[in-house]
Amino acid sequence: MAADRGGRASMAERVHPSAKPTAQPPQAAATGAPPSKGGPLPVYRPQPRKPPPPPRRRWRRSCCCSCCLWFTLILFLLILLSAASFGVFYFIYRPQRPAFAVSALRLAAFNVSAGGRLSSRLDLNVTARNPNRKLVFLYDPSSVSVFSGGVDVGDGSFPAFRQGEKNTTLLSATLAAGSGQTLNSAATRDLRGRTRLSLEIDVDTNVGVKIGNLKTKRIGVKVQCSGIDVAVPTGKAAATASSSNAACKVKLRIKIWKWTIS
Repeated sequence: MAADRGGRASMAERVHPSAKPTAQPPQAAATGAPPSKGGPLPVYRPQPRKPPPPPRRRWRRSCCCSCCLWFTLILFLLILLSAASFGVFYFIYRPQRPAFAVSALRLAAFNVSAGGRLSSRLDLNVTARNPNRKLVFLYDPSSVSVFSGGVDVGDGSFPAFRQGEKNTTLLSATLAAGSGQTLNSAATRDLRGRTRLSLEIDVDTNVGVKIGNLKTKRIGVKVQCSGIDVAVPTGKAAATASSSNAACKVKLRIKIWKWTIS
């Protein structure tokens, strides 16, 4: 009997082994790595966490796009309204530039000394014409200069005046070389050897426009007249210039902020 019981116990141990797991060392359990045989256990080093990505600022981009779109739209509307207003103004008033012509020029005196001192006197008549039927021109005082070969041979001015619709105004001035004006040696030799002078006249002024009770801002006007030929006077006899081939060009100088358009 005893032998029979011992044999059953040994058979039970062989058929049903123990289900209890073998305990692992604490470090192996923490790392989850199998225990090494005959060596040091692996050390666990925690990896640093990466910072989260910054949030996308989509609302700022959307706001910038909306601002650019509205700005472009408003600018386009302003340009469109300005073009339409200018078209209506041009259709109603048909504005034209003033016209100028040299009526007469007399060279009463002209002398260049050996030392380059210039003395001169010119009598100038210029005709200004307003070709518009509904616009009035308001002129500021005008500065007048006469040149010959790039040398200033006389300066003067026209007074301020008001020019009505379809009006022609005669402007007269006496011009003279500046007191104490001295020329360089090249200009002195050139002018002393001439018997006739080719003259150019420059007129600088500011003009405003009156439309009914409305007055516009003054704009710059530059008048350049060329093709004038006159003989150098001898003695006290004045010389009359030939202005049959004279032509005058009118340039407007419109100033926008810091820029001047002519």
